[in-house]
Amino acid sequence: MQSGARYQAVLDLISEIFKDEKPADGLINDYLRARKYIGSKDRRFITDTVWTILRNRMKLEFDAQSREPRRILLWYAKDRLNEVFDGSRYGMAPLTEEEKKFLACFREEAYPAYVEAECPQWLFEKIGDVALCKALNQPAPADFRVNFTSREEALRRLENEGIDAAPTPYSPLGIRVDGRLNLGACMTYQDGLIEVQDEASQLAALLCDVRPGHKIMDYCCGAGGKSLTLSHLLQNRGHILAHDVNSRRLEAIRPRLARLGVKNIELTEIVADNDRDFDRFIIDAPCSGTGTWRRAPDGKYRLSPGLLKGLVKTQAELLEIGAAKTRKGGRLIYITCSVLPEEDELAIEAFLTRHKDFVPADIAGLWRRLTGCSYPGTSGRYCRLSPLTTGTDGFFVAVLEKKA
Repeated sequence: MQSGARYQAVLDLISEIFKDEKPADGLINDYLRARKYIGSKDRRFITDTVWTILRNRMKLEFDAQSREPRRILLWYAKDRLNEVFDGSRYGMAPLTEEEKKFLACFREEAYPAYVEAECPQWLFEKIGDVALCKALNQPAPADFRVNFTSREEALRRLENEGIDAAPTPYSPLGIRVDGRLNLGACMTYQDGLIEVQDEASQLAALLCDVRPGHKIMDYCCGAGGKSLTLSHLLQNRGHILAHDVNSRRLEAIRPRLARLGVKNIELTEIVADNDRDFDRFIIDAPCSGTGTWRRAPDGKYRLSPGLLKGLVKTQAELLEIGAAKTRKGGRLIYITCSVLPEEDELAIEAFLTRHKDFVPADIAGLWRRLTGCSYPGTSGRYCRLSPLTTGTDGFFVAVLEKKA
C-alpha cells in the first residue's frame, strides 16, 4: 500500500472508534478481516498507528483544536503532510485551504493536567494522579499463567520454541513474554501449558486462598479467567461454580476449558436462592475497567458519569448477594479492575458499615503466604495493584471474613 492509502485506513478506523460506541480492538479486527488484501506489514503499520493515536488522543485533540478525526490525523502527521495527504486514488484527499491556514497559525500551549494525563477531565478529577494515568496509558506486557504444569517446565518449552520469557515478579504462576506472541503458532499455548492472564488477575485469584474441600462460587465470572486459575490452583480437584447472567459469555469459556483440560468448573446462569453456604464467594464485579486502560485506552472515552453511577449501584447489590450466600467462617472476596475509590475502598467501607458480621482479612499476611513475596501495598485491609506499584493492571481486592 502507498503511504496515503495506509493513512486513509487509519482515518477510516479512528472515525469509527471516536464515536465511542464499540471497543477499538473489535473494530480494528473487523476492518482488517474484511480486507484480506491488506498485507501483513501494512496491517501492522495501520494497527500500531491507530493505537498510538488512541493513546495520545487528548493531546492530539487539544493541539488540533478539534475532535474531528481528519483534523486529528492532520496534526498527528504534520511532519509528513505531502506523503500522507497525497491525493492518490486510494489515499488521503489533499489539504484544504482551511487546513493549511490552521497549520500556519498554530500556537503551542501548555497542556492542562488532565490532557497531560491523557484522561477525560471528569475522570481525572476522580483519579487525581498524573503519574498513575500516564502509567495506565502505556502498553501492557504480555503476561501468561501456567496451567497444570510447573513454571520451570513452561519456561523451558517456550525457550525451545525460541520465545524469550521470564517469571513475573509477584505471581508464582506467571510468565512474562518479551514482545508479541503468535498464539496460533505457539505450541506451549496450543498444548494448554499456558493461558493469557495479566499478573494482577492471577494475584487476585491467589488471594482467594481456595482449597479442594471448599464450596466455591465465581460470581459474574465474565471471561472466566479467575475460575480457570482457581482450577489450576486446585489441580483440577474440588468443584467451582462459574456464574454469569450472560449465556454467550459462558459459552465462550467452553473452548478454553477444553484446551486447558479443566474438569472441575461448572458453568451456570442461575444460583438457587437457598444456596447460602459458600466457603468462598468471589465477586468479579462489573466495573469501569479503569485499571485496564493499558490494554484498552479507548475504554476511558466510553465511560460516562451515568454509567459509573449504575456500576456502583450494581456493585453494592452484588455485595449484598454475596453477604447472604457466604457461610459463617467463610470469605467474601470482592475484586475489580478499577482504580476509582468509589468502586473500591468506598464501596467496601459502606458494605462493612451495613454488615458488622464481616471483617477484612489480613491481606498482607495472605499475600506473603500465597506469593512468597513481600507485600507491596500500603493498606493492611485491602490490596490495590497498579502499573506504578506492581507493574500490573490496576486491580482492587478485598477479602472479607464472615464471623462464625
